[in-house]
Amino acid sequence: MKELYNQMNLTDPVINYCTKITDSLQERFKQIDEIAEYNQLKVLKAMQKFKVSEAHFAATTGYGYNDLGRDTLEDVYAEVFQAEAALVRPQLISGTHALTIALSGNLRPGDEILSPVGKPYDTLEGVIGITPSKGSLAEYGITYKQVDLLEGGKFDYEGIKAAINERTKLVTIQRSKGYQTRPTLSVEQIGELIAFVKSIKPEVICMVDNCYGEFIEKIEPTQVGADMCVGSLIKNPGGGLAPIGGYIVGKEEYVENAAYRLTAPGLGKEVGATLGINGSLYQGFFLAPTVTAGALKGAIFAANVYEKLGFECVPNATEPRYDIIQAVTLRSPEAIIAFCEGIQAAAPVDSHVTPEPWAMPGYTEEVIMAAGAFVSGSSIELSADAPIRPPYAVYFQGGLTWYHAKYGIMMSLQKLVDKKLVTIEE
Repeated sequence: MKELYNQMNLTDPVINYCTKITDSLQERFKQIDEIAEYNQLKVLKAMQKFKVSEAHFAATTGYGYNDLGRDTLEDVYAEVFQAEAALVRPQLISGTHALTIALSGNLRPGDEILSPVGKPYDTLEGVIGITPSKGSLAEYGITYKQVDLLEGGKFDYEGIKAAINERTKLVTIQRSKGYQTRPTLSVEQIGELIAFVKSIKPEVICMVDNCYGEFIEKIEPTQVGADMCVGSLIKNPGGGLAPIGGYIVGKEEYVENAAYRLTAPGLGKEVGATLGINGSLYQGFFLAPTVTAGALKGAIFAANVYEKLGFECVPNATEPRYDIIQAVTLRSPEAIIAFCEGIQAAAPVDSHVTPEPWAMPGYTEEVIMAAGAFVSGSSIELSADAPIRPPYAVYFQGGLTWYHAKYGIMMSLQKLVDKKLVTIEE
């Protein structure tokens, strides 16, 4: 194994250092495997319940009327998430788009959105209107308010209570950290927050941005009171096979409202051809629990590798995990770029490419992204990205297998060592 690693441009000090860390994590990895097995059976049970068959993989075109595969897949999603309904479509092109549809379908002029967990992910700023943008919700008279988290990532319950008013229509809860170094929220924490909000205003819609969090725990936010749960199929639930897509699950009324916004009033879920990708969406969802487990192991491995070298990691090396993202504060642009070069060099696709920071649409600073993926932009595959801004934290996620995630982190460390940005004591 060491000889093969050497042939793949890893030096003995990096290999030896990382092997010791891997050996120390076996008990923790066993716990992850137990959750993956539970979730695997949960998905399998749902597919069997709705009698998934080869006929469900057939292609539809045009309007997509009576797409049996599409409709059954949505039944499967609703069952797994223990929700009333689901919208799972290739026409939802990203997590940001799915969130936009969920918001636009359920809000009207004069309504207000409240985020009780601080600023949302960068690409939602234009959607909401925090950053002025054509077609934003703000242009339609929908206002936005946020309550920042307290120190340590705790909810500011007093601030939330004060912020809820007669115009508050929807509360949006981002589970993952985005480009912040705050803790990710557990399903239990999300449930507590929703219960608090509903105790003040029972009719408010509680929506959870579930991106990067699916199948990390045995339950999902829809099982603890979330009215809607939203995510991307090129993250956890697509299992690396979904070539595009997003999902919205939750109460039937709110999912239906979103469907009318996605297609057209009066049409809703009845239309939308799947163009022959249903097989990949089903198979990806089936594989998602084990693929997510591999990515989760990679994130834990990354925290242990870099924390022992003196870098701040969120979550840290021993904390519980509620998503697949690992933030590592590398403290300089040079270190961020070297890290991303290592992730790119470890990829099965475009490993020869050197990533560079650029002015990516939807972001206020230059962003560097490393991803040699089979599906463009897929962040359940080995990837890393970072805005070039203080405190210079990089966000690592993905890996279709644990072994690939492991190699990616080893290669990121190798690049830092090669550039003399990190020293490993032998």
